[in-house]
Amino acid sequence: MLSYSINNTGNIDPICKNTKISLILRAFSLLFKMHLFDNHNHSQFSFDGKRTSIEKCVAKAMDENLAGLAFTDHCDFFVPAIKAQNENLVPETFDIGLQQQEIDRIQGTTDLRILKGIEIGMHEDHHDDIRRTLSENSFDQVIASVHYLDGIDPFWGGYYEDKDWKTAYGHYLETIYTEMTWLGDFDIMGHFDYVVRYAPYPQTCLKYRDFSDILDEMLKYLVQEGKALEINTKSYQDFKGREIRLDTDVLARYREIGGEIISLGSDSHDPHRVGHDFRHFASLLKSMGFRWTAHYEKRKLVQLPL
Repeated sequence: MLSYSINNTGNIDPICKNTKISLILRAFSLLFKMHLFDNHNHSQFSFDGKRTSIEKCVAKAMDENLAGLAFTDHCDFFVPAIKAQNENLVPETFDIGLQQQEIDRIQGTTDLRILKGIEIGMHEDHHDDIRRTLSENSFDQVIASVHYLDGIDPFWGGYYEDKDWKTAYGHYLETIYTEMTWLGDFDIMGHFDYVVRYAPYPQTCLKYRDFSDILDEMLKYLVQEGKALEINTKSYQDFKGREIRLDTDVLARYREIGGEIISLGSDSHDPHRVGHDFRHFASLLKSMGFRWTAHYEKRKLVQLPL
């Protein structure tokens, strides 16, 4: 194999066979690296992370030329009856200490920035548990999400029974708003349109025009408090024959009222999903006038240019 060195004239000279060209390859890798962090990933420490691991996700992030990624494993204290009957691992929490030790171990082997995070499942019955978890542990970033409402996760389907699409979607948005304004202690509002993924309705897009009042309240709160709006790329795919779409009017309204803190997250539960569709959404954001994407380090906002 031919390799090279840079001589004192600034030109590149061949050296000899079998000499590594890792420095040159590294330079090219840095040149083409995207200034993007994947801020929403699950590892083997999540209850539903059996197909993934921190190590495998890091390898995939490097393949995708990402600048970094965060591990935000599930922390949901609420246990619905259907889950308690069918699964042994309840509630959906994780060993924060072990997860962070594993991140430290792998961080020592790579230049990729690896962030320590949590996806906290907001629920009115567990405010004390949530507060205690966040106060007793240190994180780089905290995603606040709603998975359970009306006693069930929309994933299970029962949430939609006896509701029309507008009631189901609107109630979910109202629950997020109520819970996130109570919590306050978070960095990223997670998957605001999660409820659309598993819905049985033909409406496959949570549109700003249909929920402008509650969405305005949510977006204004994020802007006022300096929180990030998440684009969760897992949502925008085919779910049981329904192709879920992002309404760009939500992003346009967010920008119109002064919002510019956007977090990209793949919500990966499988290494191959890390960084999924990031180039597409980065291009979309740039075309809409956004200049940055955001991540957090030790709970401090960091913005990198698109």
